[in-house]
Amino acid sequence: MDEDLKRNFDETCNDLGLSMTAAFTVFAKTVVRRQRIPFEISKDTPNAQTIAAIEEVQEMKRNPHLHKGFDSVEALFEDLESEDDE
Repeated sequence: MDEDLKRNFDETCNDLGLSMTAAFTVFAKTVVRRQRIPFEISKDTPNAQTIAAIEEVQEMKRNPHLHKGFDSVEALFEDLESEDDE
């Protein structure tokens, strides 16, 4: 455990009226009693919209001819306006 984490954890435990040893003991007893970690441990999983955006970017990288590039915002808006005229 790095020193910053240890210091912050100790301060938080003290604010709660616990020592670090007591906090770890509570954690250990809870794990033994419940036979599991008493909180969720997971990695962040992107939602469907984020996955679709990631896939779209990957597809554009594989097929650069499928999308347009612009050197400026003005060029982007000019292109958008010309599509509206069609």
